[in-house]
Amino acid sequence: MLAVQNVTMRYGSRILFEEVTTTFTPGRRYGLTGPNGAGKSTFMKILSGELEPTSGLIQRPRKMGILSQDQFAFDQYRVIDTVIMGNKGLWAALQERDAIYEKPEMTDEDGMRLGELEGVVADEDGYTAESDAAVLLDGLDIPEDLHERQMSELQGGQKVRVLLAQALFGNPESLLLDEPTNHLDLESIHWLENFLSRYNGSVIVISHDRHFLNGVCTHIADIDYQTIIQYTGGYDDMVMQKTQVRSRIESENAQREKKIAQLTEFIQRFAAGTRSSQVNSRRKEVERLQPGDLARSNIQRPFIKFEQKRPSGRHALEFEGVSKAYEVDGAPLKVLENLTANVSRGEKIAIIGRNGAGKSTLIKALLANAPNVTEADRSIDAGSVKWGHEANVGYFAQDFRESIDPGYTLADWLRQFDPEALVEEIRGVLGQMLFRGEEGMKKTEVLSGGEGCRLMFSKLMLQKPNILVLDEPTNHLDLEAVIALNTALQNYEGTVFLVTHDEDLIDEVATRIWSFSERGFEDFQGTYGEFQAKHA
Repeated sequence: MLAVQNVTMRYGSRILFEEVTTTFTPGRRYGLTGPNGAGKSTFMKILSGELEPTSGLIQRPRKMGILSQDQFAFDQYRVIDTVIMGNKGLWAALQERDAIYEKPEMTDEDGMRLGELEGVVADEDGYTAESDAAVLLDGLDIPEDLHERQMSELQGGQKVRVLLAQALFGNPESLLLDEPTNHLDLESIHWLENFLSRYNGSVIVISHDRHFLNGVCTHIADIDYQTIIQYTGGYDDMVMQKTQVRSRIESENAQREKKIAQLTEFIQRFAAGTRSSQVNSRRKEVERLQPGDLARSNIQRPFIKFEQKRPSGRHALEFEGVSKAYEVDGAPLKVLENLTANVSRGEKIAIIGRNGAGKSTLIKALLANAPNVTEADRSIDAGSVKWGHEANVGYFAQDFRESIDPGYTLADWLRQFDPEALVEEIRGVLGQMLFRGEEGMKKTEVLSGGEGCRLMFSKLMLQKPNILVLDEPTNHLDLEAVIALNTALQNYEGTVFLVTHDEDLIDEVATRIWSFSERGFEDFQGTYGEFQAKHA
């Protein structure tokens, strides 16, 4: 059983949550929601024991699976060993057993201890540990030839998937997963959804992927109003219930205030007269009818709206015979080969496929000669790329930090993209993205991941491009910002190229799909739902 009782967490005068008591029941899957800064990761660390609360008690099960956020902590270990380390008791027993076997001579005590350790290994399924770990790694698209490699040899996205396998290993009684879908492709996300749906313990997951939360979660634990409230169902169910509760309280308060106004008028008219008993009765009624407290929500919703200074030509982009290769271990690896397509103004293209299939490579190849794009690492080996008449491209790079130069205030960094913009216009754009007041004077080098994303959207809103190229724009956004981006892209009248693993974003925005798969590159003219139906 995983539960908290009267847990409070304060940082100085700031209260994240206060006197929280809640239980996470086995067999249920909880989405932990709330805006950036609400305390989701802090609460997760309290549950795991990594952080002590200001006050309160935590009850934990014997075995917990925790998704590590430190990608470099296991660099000196083999991939397969890193996964097995998810079962700490088993790993400790294996290490001690191997150390005893390596001794030149064993004592009687060593022999007795070996018997105990072999019992632990058997109880924890240690004799099938490597094959069990391999199954998890295969499901998360870590090929067998990497299982014996050192973690230091893996790419960042691969490391995240190994750490996810580590959290899932050993049948823990509770799983704590902080942003498990980051750096996962759609197939890996679907595998994880299926795994968690069959899992018997309690799951607590933080995610900005609305489709994932709706598909996986049986309950939502929402951090708001300085407490944690549980709702039944997925994320959309929680939003509906939360809205209904707040609307009901607001309606009740309005009725109470109307009645209080009528009673107050009576008291004022007859306070000095002979109807004192009736006046006193109505005064007591006024005290009883005082509106219930309506706590202020800590949710902040950005407002994203993409506009065009002027539309592009009817043909937004044409490319023919585009090829691109990289050198891997001294040999060329062909990522793109002889790709050809035409894109009309107003099309919204989602680019999907496994990690490493070539999605970002295609984006960078198409941007090789794009107008108004200055980021590095944009080139093709062969073929031609032609942007249409009056094309004005706005680019959101997957590693957006390379786009944001240090040493600027936010306002000054934005001004270089429209030198004629008034101070009020720049402040307005920053305010829409929740940089209010003096936050516009914050330095670019101190931005968090979420703040950097919001600054990039501020830039795109100020630029007013007629073509948007977005490579993984949701990685550091909270759910409110992802939903705002979804709405903005649906309403945008320009052309969109979108790389994302957010299934709702693909389903609700895309009018055309470019897919990388074992079948090769596929240019599908239609929505994501139609694409899925074709390949069902």
